[in-house]
Amino acid sequence: MVARFLTLKLTLMGNTFLKSVWQTIGMIAAAVYALGVVVILVIVVGALAFLEDPAWAGLAITLGGALTVLGWWLIPIFAFGVDATLDPHRFTTFAIPRRTLVAGLAVAGLVSVPGIATVLVALGTAFAWVLEPGVLLVALVGAVLGVATCVIGSRAITTVLAPVLESRRYREVVTIVAVVLVVMIGPLIGWLTNGVEVSVGGDSDGGAGTQILALFEQAAAVVGWTPFGAAWSLASTAHDGDWAGLVGRVAVALGTIALAWLVWDRALARALVSPPVGDGGGGKAKGLGAFGRVPFTPTWAVTARTATYWLRDPRYSGSIAIVPLLPVVMYFSSQSTGNFFMLLATGPFVAWILGFSISNDIGYDNTAFALHVSSGVDGRADRWGRAIPMLVMGPLVSAATVVASVWVADAWHLTLPLLGLAFGSLLVSTGVSCAVSARLVYPVAKPGESPLKSPQGAAMATIVAQGLGFLVTLGLSVPVFGVGIAALLLGGVSWGIATLAVGVLYGALILVLAVRFGARVYNSRLPELLQQVQSFP
Repeated sequence: MVARFLTLKLTLMGNTFLKSVWQTIGMIAAAVYALGVVVILVIVVGALAFLEDPAWAGLAITLGGALTVLGWWLIPIFAFGVDATLDPHRFTTFAIPRRTLVAGLAVAGLVSVPGIATVLVALGTAFAWVLEPGVLLVALVGAVLGVATCVIGSRAITTVLAPVLESRRYREVVTIVAVVLVVMIGPLIGWLTNGVEVSVGGDSDGGAGTQILALFEQAAAVVGWTPFGAAWSLASTAHDGDWAGLVGRVAVALGTIALAWLVWDRALARALVSPPVGDGGGGKAKGLGAFGRVPFTPTWAVTARTATYWLRDPRYSGSIAIVPLLPVVMYFSSQSTGNFFMLLATGPFVAWILGFSISNDIGYDNTAFALHVSSGVDGRADRWGRAIPMLVMGPLVSAATVVASVWVADAWHLTLPLLGLAFGSLLVSTGVSCAVSARLVYPVAKPGESPLKSPQGAAMATIVAQGLGFLVTLGLSVPVFGVGIAALLLGGVSWGIATLAVGVLYGALILVLAVRFGARVYNSRLPELLQQVQSFP
């Protein structure tokens, strides 16, 4: 029966190559990328083992393995679950013994790009101990236990939290938290790196490497006794000859797997009897909301719906959550380099991000776009309706970001040129988005799904669409950038006023022309757009 699950998962995975060209390209690109990461990691660990000290390899495997387990356990929570191609609820009527079902799902859980990559990295890094056959055997056992900890622990957590994962409020909150964490990873790494440099920078006798190794050893000594790193630390423990520690860590690894298996089994038994359902109720209706505050015209109806998206759809609100964090990211980057250029560029960058965020609005509509088709919404009404909320909110956010950046950098004389660059970037990128979104539509997370989730086959289409949009925006922004750079270099109030005037007037011209072009494309491709959106996986 377990072999049947494995065969079924392989068949489903193979069928993804037959659905569409974009999906095939995306799967191939993901597989090539994962293979490249696997090769690099195995080479790095092997180099540490053979060219440096085997202790370095042991530390890298322990800490890297612990991070891998942590990723397997936590990422599905933020992505709202795991791969649902073998949803256990689909086997309810087949009367499969629960233990067989759990075993089959556990093995099938490895048949995916992340699963196969994890197995290859675990086995490949184990051969860092090839010169010590006894330690190599222990490393292979640790690799098997480590992979089992990843898969079984991940399934146990997502099955237990399934009722919570189905909650709309949970998804909205977790989306914001996930976006914040992703954006802050860079500054956090930079802060930690600077901390390490400061701690070892005063050592002029070549002892920096020794201090870093000691720091990693302390971390690995603690992590090796946790459920995350116990399995991965077996080889290094055997290499050190700590047999009592080896027995203890084996017990921790086996205990973790057994406990996760038990939790998964019990949670699955409960879920098969009472499947989790979403709360679906949402908030209580309070009148027409934004629709009751705008004129009764098609343009303003689309405007009200778009504004509602920005306030209530996590896929949009997640983008809003990034904006206040960008100045923080730029500030940390400026602190590490001692150059405030990146901080001062925050305003124009935020403006560009805001304008380009509506470049796939039709894709985010999903099947709701059929309402536009059936009601005969004209292209001009649709394009302007999607742009107006950005034109109301964007200038306020961009101006606030510019003021904050010049205040921190104490560069008030650059306020006018930076405002001109920001407003020009916002108007141009908004206009390009109105034109591009009527021609290039690509799959995105469906309503209710995690914004961090990428549909199969969407990667290449997203890269192409966003890449073309970026190049067009960059080309059309050259006049604004030219005047803005001159103002920054030459200084003077007159140059600042000129930049502000060029940014607003030229940006408004591009916006009007782009909206007209997008409206014509929209009207001519309306059936094709609906067909594209409805065919998204």
